[in-house]
Amino acid sequence: MNKQLSGVLVHEMPTDLQLALSSNTKAVAAWENISVIARNEWICWTVSVKQDKTRLEHIKRACADLAAGKRRPCCWVGCLHRTDKKPSAWAQKVLIDKQPRKL
Repeated sequence: MNKQLSGVLVHEMPTDLQLALSSNTKAVAAWENISVIARNEWICWTVSVKQDKTRLEHIKRACADLAAGKRRPCCWVGCLHRTDKKPSAWAQKVLIDKQPRKL
């Protein structure tokens, strides 16, 4: 039986992530111990990729990282879909406006 995990801020819990997390008791405990915003970032980090292979890798890593005690995805700027928080200048320029990085 899979445990229903606590809710999130913007994104709905995808079924594949729900199933993977709920099969790992340490990941479930960590999920229940992080903020709603952190949960949302894990989901956004998982679903924002383009390829199914990458999504699977993110799901596996999310389970492993949560079980190991990580509270947020590493090197993740945060969910750009949130309407309650303005994106950083870098995120707006590079991730949203898609301007090339200057070297």
